[in-house]
Amino acid sequence: MVKNVMIVGVGGQGSLLASKLLGHLLLSEGYDVKVSEVHGMSQRGGSVVTYVRFGDKVYSPVIDKGQADYIVSFELLEAARYVEYLKPDGHIVVNTQTIDPMPVIIGAKSYPENLVEKMQAKGFLVDAMDCLSLANEAGSSKAVNLVLMGKLSTFFDIPVDKWINAIKECVPAKFVELNLKAFSLGRNS
Repeated sequence: MVKNVMIVGVGGQGSLLASKLLGHLLLSEGYDVKVSEVHGMSQRGGSVVTYVRFGDKVYSPVIDKGQADYIVSFELLEAARYVEYLKPDGHIVVNTQTIDPMPVIIGAKSYPENLVEKMQAKGFLVDAMDCLSLANEAGSSKAVNLVLMGKLSTFFDIPVDKWINAIKECVPAKFVELNLKAFSLGRNS
């Protein structure tokens, strides 16, 4: 059986490291893994989407609407933007941080309100948490990605020490301790 994870965010938030880490972990667990990076205007703060698919045999890296088991979102509006990709029993892990998109910045639109409640009203399981505060507690605002991976890890039947090994193998040595702390804070939140 193939499982599908979408990692969505805004350019510069660390979603590519998160997908690399997840792909590395799943490969080490013996799964066939396909990772597809779809960049929007990532260097200008635009939407960034990565698909991670894994199972006994995966033929395509692309996730269609209604097929994602999990959406990991670095930003609230990005979660709402991609919610239609989630399976009816799918799960969203979302950072409650908001980053104004260009239409909001220039005053053409206002940032939508009550997005968590709106996604929950559609029947989706939503784990919304202030990952930015947890990342700052770990030592860097840039560790939101590992906070999110920590929370995601609670839905996988993979021992925590395997996640820790993957972090040690994917993160530059000087940032390992900080990232392990962020992962732990996310996992235990």
